[in-house]
Amino acid sequence: MTRNDPISLTTVSAAFIQDWLDALGSRCTVEEMDSLLERSGLQTSPMAPTQRVTLNEIARLYQLAAPETGDEMMGLWSRPIRPRALQHLVTVQRGASSLTSALYRFSTFWNLLLDDFYFDLRNKPDEVELALVPYLGETQPQRFGHMLILKLAHGLLSWLSGSETPVQTVCFAFARPEFAADYSVVFPCPVEFDTPQTSIRFDPRQFTRPISRSPAEASVFLDRAPLDWIFTGSRAHTNSLRVRAFLYGATWQTCQLPDAAQALKMTPRTLNRRLKDEGTSFQDIKDALRRDIAIRSLQQSTDSIDQIAFDTGFSAPANFHRAFRKWTNRTPGSYRT
Repeated sequence: MTRNDPISLTTVSAAFIQDWLDALGSRCTVEEMDSLLERSGLQTSPMAPTQRVTLNEIARLYQLAAPETGDEMMGLWSRPIRPRALQHLVTVQRGASSLTSALYRFSTFWNLLLDDFYFDLRNKPDEVELALVPYLGETQPQRFGHMLILKLAHGLLSWLSGSETPVQTVCFAFARPEFAADYSVVFPCPVEFDTPQTSIRFDPRQFTRPISRSPAEASVFLDRAPLDWIFTGSRAHTNSLRVRAFLYGATWQTCQLPDAAQALKMTPRTLNRRLKDEGTSFQDIKDALRRDIAIRSLQQSTDSIDQIAFDTGFSAPANFHRAFRKWTNRTPGSYRT
C-alpha cells in the first residue's frame, strides 16, 4: 500500500481491536501495556469505542507486542505462539506447488500449535473452505483472533500468487458486532455472522499458480507484518470501498451519489440500495474519507490544524474540531506524532 492508496489511509474503530487489547493485557503488566499503547501511537486504556485507529498504529502495536510478549499471536489463543513460528510458516508456504497445497500446509501448521481449535480443509470442485472448528463443541470465539488467522490465510495466498486472491465468503461464529462495517476494510467479500463455524471460502477455479518467492521477499513480508496480510490493498472490495476509492481519485468534496453510480456503472438507486445493504450510505462514506484524510494529514504533514480544517472542507476551524471530536472521541492535536 502506498500513501496515495485509499485503502492505506482507512481507519477502523477502537472497538474492532478491543478483543486484541484484552488478550494482550493477559500477556503483560499494566505498565507494559501502557508503554506498548503509547509507543504505538494509541492512547492508553481505556479506549473509547468511537476512537479511530489507523492501520499504521495497528501494525506498530503488533511489531512491538509480538516480540516483547514472546507470543506472536499476543494472547489471542490459549497457547502462546512462540517467536519465529510465523517465519517458519512463511518458509513452509514458499514450497507450495498450488494455492490449495498452501492452504493444506497452513492448516497442518496451525493444527500442530492450537489447543482450542483445529482447521478443517474442505475441498469441492467449485469451493475450497478452510473452517476453524472448536475441539470441545461450544467455545466462545475470540473475535479479533478469528479475524486475524483467517486473514493470515488469505494474506499468504495473495502474497504467494502476487495479487489478491479472490474470496467467496467469510463467516464468523459470533454475533454481528456494532463495528461490523470494519470487516469490509479487511475482507474483499461478503462477511456473514452468527454462523455455525468460522471459515473462509474460495473458488479454486480462480486460484493462480504461486510465483517463486525468495528468502529476501519472505523477510520483507515478515518485517512489514501484519500490514501485508491484514490489509492487502484490494481492488475487489465491497461497494462501499469501491465508492471510497472513486471519491479518493476524484474531486471528492463536490462529488455526489450520481457521479459515483455512473463511475461504478449502476444506477443511483441501485448503488444506494447496495450501500444500505452494507450498512452505510454515500454521505457516510464521504464523511469517513474526510475524517481519514484529516487523520493522515495530522500524522504525516506539517500543515497547521487550521489549514487541515480548510483542506477537508470546513468553513471554520471550530467546526472541524467539533466534527473531529465526534468522529474520533479525540482532539485533532492528539493525532500529531
